[in-house]
Amino acid sequence: MRSLYKIILFFFVLFTSVKQYAQHQSKMEVAVNLELKTLNVKQDITFYNTSNDSLDTIVLNDWNNAFSDKNTPLAKRFSDEFYRGFHVAKEEERGSTTILNLSDSNEIPFEWERPSKNPDFIIVKLKQKLAPNEKIELHLDYISKIPSDKFTHYGFDQNGGMNLKNWFLSPARYEDHQFTKYNNFNLDDIANAATDYKIAIKIPNNYSIATDLNLAATDLTNPQWSVYSYSGDNRTDFNIVIEKQNNFESYTNGSIEILSNLKTKKLDNIQKAIIINRVVTFASAFIGKYPHEKITISQADYDRNPFYGLNQLPSFISPFSDEFIFEITFLKTYLHNYLKNSLRIDPRKDSWVHDGIQIYTMMKYMEENHLDQKMLGSLSNMKIFKSYNIANLTFNEQYSYYYMLMARKNLDQPLGDPKNTLIKFNEQIASKYRAGLSLSYLDDYLNHDIVPESIQEFYDLNKKQQADRSDFEKILTKKSPKDINWFFKTIIDSRDIIDYKFSHVSRTKDSVQFSIKNKTGIYAPIPVYGIKKNEVVFKNWIEPKNTDTVYTFERKNADKIVLNYDNEVPEYNLRNNWKSLKSLAITNRPIKFNFAKDLEDPYYNQILYIPTLTYNYYDGFTPGIRFHNKTILDKPFTFDINPAYSIKAGTLSGSSAFSLNHYYRNSTFYNVRYSISQNYYHYAPDATYLRLNPMVQLRIREENFRDNRKQLILLRQVIVNREASQFITDNSKPNYSVFNARYVNTKTELVDHFNFMSDVQFSGDFGKISGEVEYRRLLENNHKLNLRLFAGSFIYNTTNSDYFSFGLDRPTDYLFDYNFLGRSESTGIFSQQYVIAEGGFKSKIEPRYANQWMATLNASYALWNWVEVYGDLGFVKNKHLKSDFAYDSGVRLNLVPDYFELYFPVYSNNGWEISQPKYSEKIRFVVTFAPRTLVTLFTRKWF
Repeated sequence: MRSLYKIILFFFVLFTSVKQYAQHQSKMEVAVNLELKTLNVKQDITFYNTSNDSLDTIVLNDWNNAFSDKNTPLAKRFSDEFYRGFHVAKEEERGSTTILNLSDSNEIPFEWERPSKNPDFIIVKLKQKLAPNEKIELHLDYISKIPSDKFTHYGFDQNGGMNLKNWFLSPARYEDHQFTKYNNFNLDDIANAATDYKIAIKIPNNYSIATDLNLAATDLTNPQWSVYSYSGDNRTDFNIVIEKQNNFESYTNGSIEILSNLKTKKLDNIQKAIIINRVVTFASAFIGKYPHEKITISQADYDRNPFYGLNQLPSFISPFSDEFIFEITFLKTYLHNYLKNSLRIDPRKDSWVHDGIQIYTMMKYMEENHLDQKMLGSLSNMKIFKSYNIANLTFNEQYSYYYMLMARKNLDQPLGDPKNTLIKFNEQIASKYRAGLSLSYLDDYLNHDIVPESIQEFYDLNKKQQADRSDFEKILTKKSPKDINWFFKTIIDSRDIIDYKFSHVSRTKDSVQFSIKNKTGIYAPIPVYGIKKNEVVFKNWIEPKNTDTVYTFERKNADKIVLNYDNEVPEYNLRNNWKSLKSLAITNRPIKFNFAKDLEDPYYNQILYIPTLTYNYYDGFTPGIRFHNKTILDKPFTFDINPAYSIKAGTLSGSSAFSLNHYYRNSTFYNVRYSISQNYYHYAPDATYLRLNPMVQLRIREENFRDNRKQLILLRQVIVNREASQFITDNSKPNYSVFNARYVNTKTELVDHFNFMSDVQFSGDFGKISGEVEYRRLLENNHKLNLRLFAGSFIYNTTNSDYFSFGLDRPTDYLFDYNFLGRSESTGIFSQQYVIAEGGFKSKIEPRYANQWMATLNASYALWNWVEVYGDLGFVKNKHLKSDFAYDSGVRLNLVPDYFELYFPVYSNNGWEISQPKYSEKIRFVVTFAPRTLVTLFTRKWF
C-alpha cells in the first residue's frame, strides 16, 4: 500500500512541480477510516526558514488535539460560553492527535513536546539551528481522531461523512521573531504559515470528496477504495468534505469553480447560478481576482457565522423572498471564505481587516443591487408597521444599530483587539459590523475612491507575501489626500465614543451659521446635512477640531440641519443631532406611541405600550398596560409605568420604575444606576402594601470583558406601608423603613459557578448582617455538585415577632424582593413555594425562624441528569433559648436551575417524611414566570 502511495505522489509531484519553491511544502498520504472516525496520516514537511532569524525550534499547529479532553483551552472556552455539549460528550465524540513518529530525513527522531496547558500545538526541537534561507525536512506518522460536528459544525456527522477542518499538522505563522502560538478557541482563525500542499487521500469507493484543492490524479482500480490526489499552492488552510452522496453543486465563473451545498428548497439551479454569478463577479471586480481555482461554500460555514436578522426566520413567515435569503446567505459566506483563503494576515490579531473588508463589500453590493431593500423586508410595506422607526431603516442601516446595541451597554470593544478577547456578541456581530461601517465612514469622508483602491492594492499584496494590518494602514495613508491618523487611533484602536451637537445656530434666508459642541472631546470628521421636507438639499463634511469655529453654509431653503443624517459616523447619540431652522427656539420633540418595541427614533419622544398579565393569590389575574421608553438601544433615563386592575380584589394595582444610568467607559467601575421603584399589590386577602424603593447600584467588571466575574454594590432604602389585615396576627409593625447595603461578587460559567453576597440591614427596631457563599461544580463524571453556606446574625433586635427574623425554610420577605404567589400563606400549595434564600431548608422544621442568629449549609449532588439528592444542616439560635440543630434530606428535580425545580423531602428532624401523611403538602417547588429572567438563560453566552 505504501509503495502505491509513493508511486502516485512521485508522478504527481513530477508533473506539478513547475516552480522553485520559496515556502513550505507539505505532502500527505491519508487513509480515511470512517468507522473509527480516524485519519491515518503520513506527512512530509519541508520547512523553509524565510525569516532573518536562526531557529532552534519549529512550531506545528495541531488544533485537532484541542478536542482531546475537558480541560483544554477549547473546553474552557465552551464552558465560558455555557455550551454543555462538549463537557458531557462521550469519549468517542471527541477528537485527538496521536503522533507515532516525528523524525528527520535520516529517520532519526526529533525531540518534541506538547505543552500541557497548550495541547493544540507541538514544539519540535531541532538538533542544530536552522539558518535563514535553509530548509529542513520533517517526517511524521500520526492518527487524527476526528471529533463530532455537533461542537463546531466541523467533524464527523450522523450520516457517516466528515467535514474536515484543522485536522492536520502545519507549520505555524512566523512573525516578529517568533512563531504564532494560538490555542483553538473555535474561532476558525488558525495561524498557519502559507504552504504548498500535495495530498493523496484514500476513501471507500461509495464515498465522494468535495474540496477547494485541485484534483491532480485518481486511482480507481481497487474495488473497495479509491485514491484521489490533490494540490494547493500558497494555502494557509483548505476544506475537505467526505460524504456518501455528494451534496455539493458546481458553478463556474470564468477562472473560478464554486462548490456549494447551501440549503434552499425553492430555487432551481438556474436561479442559484444567476445569484452566484452576480456575487462572484462583484467580488472579483471590487476586491480582486481570487488566487485559487476553486472555492467551497458549505452550509457548515454559514451556520457558524450566519447573517443575524429577520432572514433567519422560517420561510413561511419570512419577510424576504427565497431568492434574497439565498443571495445574502451566499454573499456573506462567499466573502468570508474568499478573504480567509486569500489574505495572509494574522487572522486573530488583525481580524478587523478581514471583517471590515467583508462587511464593507456587502454594503457596497447591497447599494448596487438592492438599494431600496429594507431591514424588515416586506414588513416595511405593511400599514401596521409604518409608524415604526425600524420599518423605515434600509438594509445597510441595521449594521450601526447592532454596534450601538453594545456601545449603549458599555460592552463595545476596540476593533483592533485580538479576536479571542472579544465577547461573543462582539466577535460574531457587533465588531464585525462596526469594522465594515468604519471603512464605509472613511470611504464617504475620502470621496468614494480611496478605500476601494486601497483594498484592491492590499489584496494584491497578500498574493505575494505575508501581510498584516500595518500594510493596509500604510496603503490607506499613502493614498489619502488628508491626514487619517485619527481613524486608526480613535476608530480602530480605541473604544472612545463620538458625540457632537449643534450650538449657537443662526440663519438667514440664504445662509445658515452654527458652531459644534464636542460632548466627549474625541475628534472625528462629521457630515452636516441640510434637509427640506425629508429631502437632502446639501451635505458638507466638517472637521470640528476647534470648539469656537463658526461654520457658514448656503441654506438652499433647508428647514432643518442635521449632523450625521445617514449615520455614516459611528456616533453614540443621534438624538441631539438636529436643529430646526423654522424656529431657533428650543423645540420639543413630539410624542409618538408604538406598540411593544421599536428602535430609537432621534426625532421623537417615544412611548411604548404593551398589555401585561400578572398573578398572585390575593389579586388573582391582574391585567394591565405597561408604558415605557425602553427601545432596543439602552438609554440613560428610562421609565416604566404599569397600571393594572386586580380582578379578584376588584381594585387598582400596579408598579412603576424610574432609573438613570451613568457609564464610565474606561474603568472597571463601569456603571452607576440611580433608580426609584414603586409596587402596589395585595399581600393578604384583605390588605394591600405599598413599597417605595430608592436605590443606587454600582457595578464593577474585570478589565478582560470575557471574564464572567461581576461585582455589585447596592445601597437602598426600602419603605413599606401595609394595610392592617385580620388574617395577619404576627404583631409586626405594618409600616417600616429599612436601609439595606449589599455586596455581590459572582463568577459563573458552565463548569464552575461562584457567588458571594454580604448584606447589612438597619431599621429602627433591628439591625442585622448576613453572608452567603454559593459554589457549583460540573464534575469530570458529568455530575454536578452544589454547595451553599449561609450565616446571619442580628446586631440588635427589639421586635416582638418573627416578621423580621431569619427564615430556615422560607424568608418572610419583608423587603418584598421575591415573587411569591401567596406570600402570607401558611398552608396550601402557595405555602410550598420555595425561594433559595437565608436558611435554604426544604423541610418545615421547628423552629422555623431565628431572632438571634442562624448558620446553615445546603448541598446537592446530581445522580443522573437533572435528578439530584440534597441535604441541609444548620443551627438556629433564638433569644433566651439554646441553639437548635436542624437537618433534612431528599430528592431534587433540577429541571431548569433557579427557574423550575421540585424538592421531595425524605428524612429530617421530622423523621421519615416520605412515609408521613399528607406527603404532597411537604413537596416544595421553585417557579419563575418572568420572561426577562428566563431570557437570560439564552443570552448569557452572548454578553
